[in-house]
Amino acid sequence: MILLDGKVLSTKIKEEVKEKNQALKNKGIQACLAVILLGDDPASQTYVNSKTKACEECGIKSLFYHLSQSTTQNELLALIHTLNHDDSIHGILVQLPLPSHICKDLVLESIASNKDVDGFHPINVGYLNLGLQSGFLPCTPLGVMKLLKAYEINLEGKDAVIIGASNIVGRPMATMLLNAGATVSICHIKTKNLSFYTKNADLIIVAAGCVNLLRADMIKKGAIVVDVGINRLENGKIIGDVDFQEVAKKCSYITPVPGGVGPMTIAMLLENTLKSAKNRLN
Repeated sequence: MILLDGKVLSTKIKEEVKEKNQALKNKGIQACLAVILLGDDPASQTYVNSKTKACEECGIKSLFYHLSQSTTQNELLALIHTLNHDDSIHGILVQLPLPSHICKDLVLESIASNKDVDGFHPINVGYLNLGLQSGFLPCTPLGVMKLLKAYEINLEGKDAVIIGASNIVGRPMATMLLNAGATVSICHIKTKNLSFYTKNADLIIVAAGCVNLLRADMIKKGAIVVDVGINRLENGKIIGDVDFQEVAKKCSYITPVPGGVGPMTIAMLLENTLKSAKNRLN
């Protein structure tokens, strides 16, 4: 079994981003990411802190807008409108989830597509589905693809199963795998017999937010397992969606949690922000 170490790879990527960012600075462009957080959810604050810290490490300027839980939808949209029209800002990220009184889809659509470094805007989703490189790809599935590529895992012809059908991970992940030549099945909460799909899969990507969802008896020997899940236990320990100890004995490659996909997500956010800044040279 080989560990797909996202922490090591993300460190290498961040060093590359730092070098490219310095070259951009020498041409008079300071890459800048604006991050918006509503409320005081501890998990969201942790994610935002990780993103702003990573920006600092790479010399990317980060602007943090911490708004109250009671911020109205119109107030949030007004801020995004201002950031859209600020040429010194290259990326805009609204930390999810949002309070229940705010329409997530409306907010994500309001971000200018050329600053949508999360890759959630319908225009960027369209570019992805057409297999074009013009837009921004969602950071988590893009991080998974970079991780698989770094370990020279050829996806052509592989039978891949994705557990989780969200617009953030599952659906774009499926499209990226299709574009890479894999045969893809998407499973979700209404899938009747999950093992039917996973037992013959060459690659399984789990992004459901359910502890021990994937067990050793559900995979074939030599399968590749990517765990996108993040679950915090009562004792504070962070684990994924995979029964790691048992599955690791049977698979060929597996991501740890933490230290697998998480660091890659942040690394891809930095790459997307830098890409947006570089687009200003064109």
